[in-house]
Amino acid sequence: MSEYRFHLEKYRCGSKIDCPNCGRKRCFVRYIDEQGTVRFPSSVGKCDHEQSCGYHYTPREYFRDNPEAVSNNDRRIERIFRQSVRHTRRAKIEPSCIPDRIVRASLSHYDKNPLYRYLCGVFGEEETARLFSLYRIGTSAKWGGSTVFWQTDETGKVRTGKVMLYNPATGRRIKEPQARISWAHAELRLPDFNLRQCLFGQHLLPLYPDRTVFMVESEKSAVIAAHYMPDVLWLATGGKNGCFNVRTVEALRGRDVILLPDLGATDAWQKKQPMLRHVCRSVAVSTLLEDMATDEQRHQGLDIADFLLAVPTRRQILRQMIQRNPCIRQLIDELGLELVEG
Repeated sequence: MSEYRFHLEKYRCGSKIDCPNCGRKRCFVRYIDEQGTVRFPSSVGKCDHEQSCGYHYTPREYFRDNPEAVSNNDRRIERIFRQSVRHTRRAKIEPSCIPDRIVRASLSHYDKNPLYRYLCGVFGEEETARLFSLYRIGTSAKWGGSTVFWQTDETGKVRTGKVMLYNPATGRRIKEPQARISWAHAELRLPDFNLRQCLFGQHLLPLYPDRTVFMVESEKSAVIAAHYMPDVLWLATGGKNGCFNVRTVEALRGRDVILLPDLGATDAWQKKQPMLRHVCRSVAVSTLLEDMATDEQRHQGLDIADFLLAVPTRRQILRQMIQRNPCIRQLIDELGLELVEG
């Protein structure tokens, strides 16, 4: 028996699960309670891929982020929680940052960026360029061209970047034969890198101090929603758990926040509300998607972007018409016609 009450589960066939951060299969070891009292969610554990992923969410961090999980009858857990908070307050190690020259160099070569190419077909190049500039989205040479969602904090420093490969025809992530996802700090092999993630789009908070913040899981969803609903500020956690914790939500202090989780994640995000109420002026969880979704859509775990893109834009309709009848393109070119968005 382990001398520690909370420890990583010993390996047995089928004990490892898919990593909630990098998505790779059967590489994630969960934490367990030796006494069997506490059942941690599947996000509490450690990924085997320490260099390329580095995800490690400990029981101490879980109790710190979820004080409501601490039982009043379990004084030992309560002490662990309090010690965790004191330890966090003492720690003043500054987060590492990606060099600005690397970030700036990535803000180009969009002709090789599959997500950029897909969104150009949906919104047009001018609007796609605006969105990529607004959110500071880059291009990586990895996998022949992929998207880099830089995590830029409110001071303009880049904490890291999530690198993902998309299908240029569908705009969906490439997941077969394996998920094409990595991290900029791991790819760059920066020495002594102290990773401390921030929300995707966090750099926009000082620019729009009065806007209501809508928080979604996916970076891509935040970008797409920003096109359809530009009067609010769209940020992303990078997943159901992602970097959604006490430290990162501090950036939302004094803001009005509405959480818009993917289908199937509503209950999990409702449990996050107490953590946000300590810093936000107001917080609510939208059940809009759950209320309107079909059973099949819930099974697929769709998000706000899937619903917004379900209705074709005028540009998409025109592209479909040209695919059916290429002569339409020739007619448009000869007459000098332009698509009027509206």
